[in-house]
Amino acid sequence: MTSGQARVAGTPRPVARGWRERFRDWRNRTIADPAFQRWAAAFPLTRPIARRHAREVFDLVAGFVYSQVLLACVRLHLFERLADGEVALADLAHGAELPLDAMQRLVSAAASLELLEQRADRVALGRLGAPLVGNKGLQAMIEHHATLYGDLADPLALLRREARPAMAGYWPYVGGAQAPASLAPERVAEYSALMSASQPLVAREVLDVYRFDRHRVLLDVGGGEGTFLGAVAQQAPQLQLRLFDLPAVADRARSRFAAWGLLDRAQAFGGDFFDDPLPEGADVVSLVRVAFDHPDERVLRLLANVRRALPPGGTLVLAEPMSGAPGAAAMGDAYFGFYLLAMGRGRPRSAAQLAELLHEAGFDRIRSLPTRMPLQAGVLIARRPA
Repeated sequence: MTSGQARVAGTPRPVARGWRERFRDWRNRTIADPAFQRWAAAFPLTRPIARRHAREVFDLVAGFVYSQVLLACVRLHLFERLADGEVALADLAHGAELPLDAMQRLVSAAASLELLEQRADRVALGRLGAPLVGNKGLQAMIEHHATLYGDLADPLALLRREARPAMAGYWPYVGGAQAPASLAPERVAEYSALMSASQPLVAREVLDVYRFDRHRVLLDVGGGEGTFLGAVAQQAPQLQLRLFDLPAVADRARSRFAAWGLLDRAQAFGGDFFDDPLPEGADVVSLVRVAFDHPDERVLRLLANVRRALPPGGTLVLAEPMSGAPGAAAMGDAYFGFYLLAMGRGRPRSAAQLAELLHEAGFDRIRSLPTRMPLQAGVLIARRPA
């Protein structure tokens, strides 16, 4: 740009590209060349790489079909039927009320995805199907995704917000005319049950890296039906437990506490965690899969509310799937990016972005705890300054 040229306001300044960026640009131009693709597929040393890349691209194209094969297996309860050992293909078809050729088609598809394994005329669990046996939380999420897939039928319409997604209606506290705290029990039942069913997946990751038995009182904000507190109760039998969620959800948590025999040390409080003061007296507060449901300004409001409820030196444990997590980038940025778009608000954030919000809300000594399965959740610990 010469001295006589004016720079357009808001136009980003040119960024000098390093050798890595230049190499990647050259690599991508080369791979995009059809002549190079034909050569790479034929040359013995590059043929395995070319085939792997082609398979990865095709998996992106076919991913929706794969997910529907999984959904069909879940809806037919095939994993439970095979939990005790192999079953004849004809018996599977009879139990599922499917023609034999249709069951064979499904089994062949599921076997190619390692969900099932076919042994002549008998069927067994596959490597990826076995972990689904008895995993009610994961199976509930698979069923739930039918709603998400409907919203993703036209991804551009979703990105342009041309219609209200069905997912936004599934979560009644998102963008509705009714105040969340006044939602009736029947309006919260379905999503609350889903969150409760899937919560053990995250609770396990949190409890593997953080000990709550060093504290006196834990307040779980947005704690749903109390599933996370139920898991903590087993790790820390002396810990007093408190839960804060919408009034109709808190009622469901009280019923759970009673069924688990925890009423002597567990309480549930109802309200809106953005607008109502949180119960005081806890020396540790947990936010489990809460922040990513909301935009930054709402998260800051929530964090300020949490900070006020904590004593000086009190601890906040924030756990949720995070953007850019090592080995789980697609989960954070692609899956949750579009899931939350369909839901109507919120976004996945990296650990660094969450740390910035925590700093802005007045927390310090923020640190990240590496979890065994970043796919499920990352964990941040922060303190209210003494």
